[in-house]
Amino acid sequence: MLRFVLRRLGLTLVVLWGLATLVFLLIQLLPGDAARTAAGRNASAAQIEAVRERLGLDEPLPVQYVLYLGRLLHGDLGTSVFTTQPITSDLADVAPSSIELVVAAMLVNLVVALPLGVLAAVHRGRLGDLVARLVAILGNAVPVFWLGLVLQFLVGARWGLLPISGQLDREHRVPTVTGARTVDALLAGDPAAFGNALQHLVLPAVVLAAPFIAVVTRTLRSTLIGVLEAESITVVRAKGASPLRVVVRHGLRNALIPTTTIVGLQLGWMLGSTVLVESIFARQGIGSYATAAVVQTDTFAVIGVVLVVGVVFCIASLVVDLLQLWLNPRLRTAAR
Repeated sequence: MLRFVLRRLGLTLVVLWGLATLVFLLIQLLPGDAARTAAGRNASAAQIEAVRERLGLDEPLPVQYVLYLGRLLHGDLGTSVFTTQPITSDLADVAPSSIELVVAAMLVNLVVALPLGVLAAVHRGRLGDLVARLVAILGNAVPVFWLGLVLQFLVGARWGLLPISGQLDREHRVPTVTGARTVDALLAGDPAAFGNALQHLVLPAVVLAAPFIAVVTRTLRSTLIGVLEAESITVVRAKGASPLRVVVRHGLRNALIPTTTIVGLQLGWMLGSTVLVESIFARQGIGSYATAAVVQTDTFAVIGVVLVVGVVFCIASLVVDLLQLWLNPRLRTAAR
């Protein structure tokens, strides 16, 4: 098993190397002078040449590639033209807020999708199945930006139930420790600020989770239907097990194996999807940082975001594989 895990770690490193290589090739294909872009719009000719030498852009392409990988290994993603700060530092400042949003959206996803999937499978072909599938189809069909604007208008502006933008009201001030407002409020011992930060988090989390709920619901429904029709479940029913025990203890655990794969990969997809959601709700995070970088034609900042999201996706995939080994004994046998 240890050999299998080490081999999977090695494959993850190969994928990360491939991602870094692809990004390097994209940099070479971009029009314009990379040194001029990195130096900024108002840089003089001497400053551009200094940046060219510092980044090794005056070297042959193979040497540039080696220097590029060396900078990545040291966490150097370059300098943002817009903020004039290291991109690594910028991303470290905004990432906690995006992670906070993704975690909240994933909780909404699981709380809604898992019961819907079970309901649809247990009541296959009946009203419960129809309602669950209708909710899943609507969540996948409604555009994210439209859903966000509608919820802002109805829930926020008309009914006044929840805030429609930002991360914390001005009257609540908590020291920034992690960058995630809910966590910072807890660390500051301010329950009022924590509640306010949660209120600001509800609408963005619902909007971000909506399209992912449909995928998890459909996956769990189809898998659980197949599991409940298996001969092993027929034997369990014959022994007198209650319907709830059959579904929860014997059916759901097997049905969650492919669903776990989908949920794990959705973490990376959600992080990439924060671009639109954070723009709608005026939240600071990786998504809003990427949007500002695109508007300001900050090429290296955009590439830095792409690399970070790719790394998160690879790590999530690795965690899912290891979790699959823990859930499925047959995979452990195959691995041996």
